[in-house]
Amino acid sequence: MAERKPIRKNSKKETPKGSQAIVIFWLIFVIVIIGVFMANSEVIKKNFNMFRTRMTTPAGIEEEIPGEEVPEEDEEPLIVIREQQPAASERQTAQETETRTQTAEPQGSAEQQRPAEQTVQTQPQTQTQTQTQTQTQTPPPVQMRDRAVYFTQIDKDGQILHSRVTRRIPVSDSPMLDSLNAVLAGPSADELNRGILNMIPQNTRILSATVRGNTAYISFSEDFLFNRFGVEGCVAQLRQIVWTVTEFQNVNDVQILVEGRRLDYLGEGIYIGSPINRQSF
Repeated sequence: MAERKPIRKNSKKETPKGSQAIVIFWLIFVIVIIGVFMANSEVIKKNFNMFRTRMTTPAGIEEEIPGEEVPEEDEEPLIVIREQQPAASERQTAQETETRTQTAEPQGSAEQQRPAEQTVQTQPQTQTQTQTQTQTQTPPPVQMRDRAVYFTQIDKDGQILHSRVTRRIPVSDSPMLDSLNAVLAGPSADELNRGILNMIPQNTRILSATVRGNTAYISFSEDFLFNRFGVEGCVAQLRQIVWTVTEFQNVNDVQILVEGRRLDYLGEGIYIGSPINRQSF
């Protein structure tokens, strides 16, 4: 007997179920697509209008779409570019900046003028203070006193005489030294015209001048030893020193020293080893 083939009863039933599942899937997919389209119809419409505007607007200029709403946080904001016309806020900021600049300029000029006015007002006070300080710092006038000093004069007969001259000398603590320095300075131009001479050798300096008892001790530099006029010149120079110093009441005679040392003679045979006075000549 021939074997019977098994009959598959379930094959016919499984095929319709698979087809139904596929149909249901596509139906749900279409419904979802339509739902999404309906939910985002406004956005799609806006994007379509924006795309159409960009296609019809010349290159480089984009206008803001009327009725544009503020994008939500999840959506990307639309960027509107305006190249030729500045924003209103920028124009307002520029105008405010210019206004502030124009307003600040007069204030700056006023501030620059104020220091000048203050300087002009304070200048007289500064001058007054300067004058006051000058008057305060002005030293008192120096007291002067007439002193008799002696030079040499040659008369018509060729005789050497002493010549008394008055010098106005400032008052100090060493009047004798001041008088001797006046002698070393020599006669004035008018006195030279009158034949008054200084017989003390040039470059002679006074090293010290003191008074002990009634004797003045005067120390000269070594130049005092060299008189080009010989013996008569040495006598004349000693006379100038002795007569000038003995003008002071407390001085009777003078001890001549050279470089602080006592010498016996000056020139040829003029003894200076002891104090000399006016009667020594």
